[in-house]
Amino acid sequence: MISVSKLKKLPDAPGVYIFKNGTGKVMYVGKATSLRNRVRSYFARNLSETRGPLVVQLVAAAKKIDFIETDTVLEALILEANLIKKYQPHHNTKEKDDKSFNHVVITNENFPRILVVRGREIEKLYSDPRITKEIYGPFPNGSSLREALKIVRRIFPYRDNRCLLPNPISSNTSNTQPKPCFNRQIGLCPGTCTGEISQKEYARTIRHIRLFFDGKKKVLLKSLERDMKKYAKNLEFEKANQVKRTVFSLKHIQDVALIHREKNGIDTMTGFGNRIEAYDIAHISGTSTVGVMTVVENGEANPAEYRMFKIRQEKGGDDLKSLGEVLARRFTHPEWTLPTLVVIDGGETHLNFAQKKLAELNMTMPVVSVVKDEHHKPKDVFGDIVAAKKFRSEILLANSEAHRFAIKYHTKLRNRAFL
Repeated sequence: MISVSKLKKLPDAPGVYIFKNGTGKVMYVGKATSLRNRVRSYFARNLSETRGPLVVQLVAAAKKIDFIETDTVLEALILEANLIKKYQPHHNTKEKDDKSFNHVVITNENFPRILVVRGREIEKLYSDPRITKEIYGPFPNGSSLREALKIVRRIFPYRDNRCLLPNPISSNTSNTQPKPCFNRQIGLCPGTCTGEISQKEYARTIRHIRLFFDGKKKVLLKSLERDMKKYAKNLEFEKANQVKRTVFSLKHIQDVALIHREKNGIDTMTGFGNRIEAYDIAHISGTSTVGVMTVVENGEANPAEYRMFKIRQEKGGDDLKSLGEVLARRFTHPEWTLPTLVVIDGGETHLNFAQKKLAELNMTMPVVSVVKDEHHKPKDVFGDIVAAKKFRSEILLANSEAHRFAIKYHTKLRNRAFL
């Protein structure tokens, strides 16, 4: 058992922690905003009530905890992925298909693209070295990875799938400047789409990004500082100032969004944050029946993750059968991040139906239902008691969004049918 005195010595700083068993084998790798707070949370008295059985098993088997402190949460996230790739710990992938994890792919092109790709897509499309220059990951949490790439891209603008290279033929026959992509317009693309950056200059940017994802920030900073001195010596002051700004950005990484996600309960044990999915059905007399899914992540609605389902077979107003269809269709998408909690609109009958349906689909997350009064206002939350208490405000937000979104989609379909 890990001693309390050792837990007190953990730093109140970001980093990565590593659970090991009695033989020194790595069982689990996780990241944290505060190593002290995160690791100590595993040894709370009510652990079995607030965390799943997988966490309880991990803590019981752990004999040693190592840690690596980092300057920022962003670097902790990258280091976590590198260590998971190196050690492939059992508890990082247990009960989750590791092919659904996200990876960062750098393509093998004259102007490489940087993409976020699922593990299964790498096997299909990006395993050939003629296509792919480098692969980083796995990153257990897709939302955190997207936030991380936003930060990296502000420091080192790069090309993605939406940035098309200029057509060399049309460029030679026309004096018109190629149209910049959207990311170029907001400063996140270096101008590969408009021919503003040379292949050599862009290759330098890609090299810098690779150093950063390799966890070699010190090497990267020394390289940039050498470039800055060289530009200044050659009187290329504009380039020198640009590199100076990059150095400053690296030394003062603004990862507030990642810190916010971490402090609001990202559970790296399962690879997810507090992702709550709510479902609702809407129709009028069994016509134009639709179902929707809304998502609340770490206390905030995430409309980009909302989904609409047009019920394929009319159920004559049977909400339960429509709900069953929606759940079945939703969980045939392993590439979508799995929820930590499912919210259903309705009473005990709806709750029992959803629990049974999820069991048939081999889904084990907790389920709650929101019961409304005669004015369609939330009256009570039934189901998993711990989840209902811990996430009550998020549950009500997700349920409210699901009702609003379902009515909106139903109205749209009904108006279309009328026209």
